[in-house]
Amino acid sequence: MDDKDFKALALVRLDRAKELYIESKELVKMDSYKSANNRAFYAIEKCIKALLATQQIDVETHNGAVSQFNLIFIHNRDNSIFTKNDYQKIAKADRIRNASDYDDFYVVNKEETRELLDFAEDFLGRTEEYINSGKN
Repeated sequence: MDDKDFKALALVRLDRAKELYIESKELVKMDSYKSANNRAFYAIEKCIKALLATQQIDVETHNGAVSQFNLIFIHNRDNSIFTKNDYQKIAKADRIRNASDYDDFYVVNKEETRELLDFAEDFLGRTEEYINSGKN
C-alpha cells in the first residue's frame, strides 16, 4: 500500500470506530451491558488500528495493535494527545471485554461499562483530532 491507501485505511477504520461506539451506546440503553462492553472495546481497537495506519502499520491481532500503539504513540512520541494512562485504560477495556464475552459467571458492573464508554468516546475524539491534524 502507498501513503494514500494508508490514509484511506485510517479514515475507514475511524468511521467504523464511530459506528461501533454508537452501537455501544444503543446497547446500554437496552441494558445489554456485556454487549456494550464488547462494542466499546472494538471502537477503541479500531481507533488504534486507524492510528497505526497513519504510520503505515497494519497488524492482525488485538495484542499486536495495542503493543504497536504503546510503542509508537506512548513511548516513542513526544505528544500530549496519548498517554500511559490511555494504555492502562485500553488494557482494562480488553479485560472487561474478555470477561463480558467469555466468562459465563461474569457479573457486569454498570458503572464500569459507563466508564468504558466514556473512555471510548474520549479516545475516539482524540483519534479523530490526531488523524485530521495532519501531524502524522
